[in-house]
Amino acid sequence: MTETSQTPRTSQRFREFKMPDVGEGLTEAEILKWYVRPGDPVTDGQVVCEVETAKAAVELPIPYDGVVHELRFDEGVTVDVGQVIITVDVAPGSDTPAAAPAPVAEPVPEADRPEETKPAARQPVLVGYGVSEASTKRRPRRGVAAPAETAAAAAVQAELNGHGSGATAAPESRPLAKPPVRKLAKDLGIDLATVTPTGPDGIVTREDVRAAVPAPVRPEQEQAAQRAEPEPVSAPETAAAPGPATAGARETRTPIKGVRKAIASAMVNSAFTAPHVTEFITFDITRTMKLVEELKSDKDMAGLRVNPLLLIAKAFLVAIKRNPDVNAAWDEANQEIVRKEYVNLGIAAATPRGLIVPNIKDAQAKTLPELASALGELVSTAREGKTPPAAMQGGTVTITNVGVFGVDTGTPILNPGESAILAVGAIKLQPWVHKGKVKPRQVTTLALSFDHRLVDGELGSRVLADVAAVLEQPKRLITWA
Repeated sequence: MTETSQTPRTSQRFREFKMPDVGEGLTEAEILKWYVRPGDPVTDGQVVCEVETAKAAVELPIPYDGVVHELRFDEGVTVDVGQVIITVDVAPGSDTPAAAPAPVAEPVPEADRPEETKPAARQPVLVGYGVSEASTKRRPRRGVAAPAETAAAAAVQAELNGHGSGATAAPESRPLAKPPVRKLAKDLGIDLATVTPTGPDGIVTREDVRAAVPAPVRPEQEQAAQRAEPEPVSAPETAAAPGPATAGARETRTPIKGVRKAIASAMVNSAFTAPHVTEFITFDITRTMKLVEELKSDKDMAGLRVNPLLLIAKAFLVAIKRNPDVNAAWDEANQEIVRKEYVNLGIAAATPRGLIVPNIKDAQAKTLPELASALGELVSTAREGKTPPAAMQGGTVTITNVGVFGVDTGTPILNPGESAILAVGAIKLQPWVHKGKVKPRQVTTLALSFDHRLVDGELGSRVLADVAAVLEQPKRLITWA
């Protein structure tokens, strides 16, 4: 019995919600958390789950009103775009099949007996083996007539055991269990008749089978069974989210997926596609640090987060304005250099799920207060894991602040499709020659990596020098911006 033939397909009653492409060209997403369970009422637009794509965590709303009928996957499972993840009964309590239990009736002669339909009472739905009109009709059975409730119980038993038709067996003749659970029991050498079921309506679960396995032989046989056939996800049974798997006592193995998988792919592609050049500059940033303190008390900046990164971002935008050719992209397919007349400024943000680079759209057009507001919102949203995929698309240049970790600087790898990335090092009090004397000054180092196909050494040097010049003498923001 296949999933296609058994999944509810009645368009008037059961609606299927598929994993959408929540970003541009994404092919899969991991279900992080379900907010509903089977039997819960839902309304159009209600968030039913949170998923993590290769770009960010996203909440998915359901487009139907009704009652949750089935969850197809557990939390922690990676699902391809286009796969059905939840079905909703949009007409609960209707007169369609699966509405009410059939009454007990006297035996009916076979000649007068109508074709049986599926059991009226809603039975436990196994993932991939749900109730559907097309698959639950059966031809009249031949042989001795039985009471209606016995026939219905036998039909349910046969359905749960994977038999759509054939001779009726007594309900107790075979324990209730899903096919993958039966496969697991077979591989482990366990007789299901000896297992005590704990699942809904007496269904034997994987945990029940595992509990029946003798401890000395359990690990090896169980692992072999799991490799042979993974269990489909069901809503009633809550499986633990996949976590790090250990290989011996001295190693920990973690699956490569989600944001980490995307980072790895992007960095390898960038490193081996764009020829990187990185230049460095160390300078006195004391005046900018004083300006930061002054801006914190400025009424125009009230309620906004003011920090050195804000002014560094503004200085970078000024340098790009003075050297617009640095804000470009290499179009390999058309053999063209595409200069952008806008700046979507990416800010590398470390989050619990990994490094992401959302960007501020049209950052070149924002005033300092507007830039501060956008920067604060971008960082807080990223830390909460709520950055939408659209915010991480279309970046032109990026800033990465490694200085927050006490690092002097680095050689950052370009974000794919971008022309330059500026690394900001730690700002430290150091001895510095100022006005002919050695004095303690706030000093930092910037590093600019750029795509040498687009940016020659001269252009890259001018951009980096302009950023440092603005931060050394922030009054240049007035004349250069």
